[in-house]
Amino acid sequence: MPDDPLAQALQRHFGWESFRPGQRAVVEALLAGRDCLAVLPTGAGKSLCYQLPALVRQGLVVVVSPLVALMQDQVSQLQRRGIAAACLHRGLPPQERRQLLERLRDHRLRLLYLAPERLQAEATRQLLEDVIEAGQLVALAVDEAHCISAWGHDFRPDYRRLGQLRSLCPGVPLVALSATAGPQVRADIIRLLQLRSPLVQVRSARRPNLSYGMALRPADPLPQVLEAVRGARGAVLIYARTRRSVEQWATRLGGAGIEAIAYHAGLDPESRQLALQHFQDHPTPVLVATVAFGMGVDRPDVGLVLHLDLPASPEGYLQESGRAGRDGLPARCLVLFDPADRVSLGWAIRSSGQLGPEALQEAERLRQEQAQRQLRRMEAVAEGDNCREQALLLAVGELVPPCGCCDNCLRDSRATDWSAQVEMVLQALEARRGRDLRSLAEQLAAGSGLDQERWAWLARRLVQEELLSESDDGSQRLWLRPVAEHYLRDPWPLHWAA
Repeated sequence: MPDDPLAQALQRHFGWESFRPGQRAVVEALLAGRDCLAVLPTGAGKSLCYQLPALVRQGLVVVVSPLVALMQDQVSQLQRRGIAAACLHRGLPPQERRQLLERLRDHRLRLLYLAPERLQAEATRQLLEDVIEAGQLVALAVDEAHCISAWGHDFRPDYRRLGQLRSLCPGVPLVALSATAGPQVRADIIRLLQLRSPLVQVRSARRPNLSYGMALRPADPLPQVLEAVRGARGAVLIYARTRRSVEQWATRLGGAGIEAIAYHAGLDPESRQLALQHFQDHPTPVLVATVAFGMGVDRPDVGLVLHLDLPASPEGYLQESGRAGRDGLPARCLVLFDPADRVSLGWAIRSSGQLGPEALQEAERLRQEQAQRQLRRMEAVAEGDNCREQALLLAVGELVPPCGCCDNCLRDSRATDWSAQVEMVLQALEARRGRDLRSLAEQLAAGSGLDQERWAWLARRLVQEELLSESDDGSQRLWLRPVAEHYLRDPWPLHWAA
């Protein structure tokens, strides 16, 4: 360390003895003026990749981030370390805004966080020009960079305009960061941000200390939730899809003797801040939240991340579940889901369209199509009998052996040959095209020895195996794909755990 200025700076500013895997190469590339794409798993310290260059060079790094809450949390963490950081957003009071601009003019700020839409303001563009002219802009950072891609799990139209950063700051190195970005998303990031011969640093998203479990949600999941919470170490994060559900579950847990705090965007700022403070300071907090909570929150000892609904995508779930076990100790990730979750989530995807210029409308169409595909892949992970981690990582282009510790790997289950039943499903759809799943299951259940729920499960498996297609309009209408017609002519064994 005596002859290593970067290691000295790391120790001085952050108290770390050494870099985590993938960090140093990105820091060195930025300091050398090179663009970078860093895909590092949740908890791997992505933020340090752009924070340390600002401190080493005693200049400014501008960070584009999608959520004000995430930016404010990052700024608070930096300020606690004595690092000059600020967040510029629409809700900033005029006096605080003036103070921020004064610190910028006096070169007393090291990190400035912006939402992507702020770059459309002429004042922000002028601000960047002034900092460049003063020779103070060390680098630009785009956090959650997968948001720029329609193939990513959280596409945001405002991110599409970030390609202008290259023309606004042509000589400044740019780093794009994400926890989950498969090959197609990485290619989109490089192309749309106009990264020039970038260093591409991709680390495995595998988290050996996490154990995954997924189970059908019973009519009343409270007993399962209580068992999981009471058996967890450290902090507990419980995710529910709607604000109403968040508040209901916080109340139900409180009635069962668990001190649970609710957090969602509909709360007033003071309540959200109190909930965040409770989660950060309480030795064993239980927080019920919508999934946006947790991005950038520095709580290493989360022992349980529990989803009360089917996650929207494998990529998103990897990020959300990855908030567990950042201290390296064993942690549990549990999903309680119902097959109906995919229908309601699919409806939400269709209802989320955003109007705008023609190019953005096309991007929105692609986003919705990709979101529906990702949702089906997540359903396949939840209902499948293969290793959970292996299936999740395959969604981001990473092939790994079975983890050995998820519920499927530990389950002593024997595969059943479903070929005869598959043939019945396909023949029923061949005879009458465009059947909805419910009526199909009712017809097949009559006198077959299997109930409607099991036939519906089998039909969903055939959608997941791409023998059937299913409509995205919520009607759950099914029809044969060409491979199913081939199967009827020349069937092959299909084995799944019963």
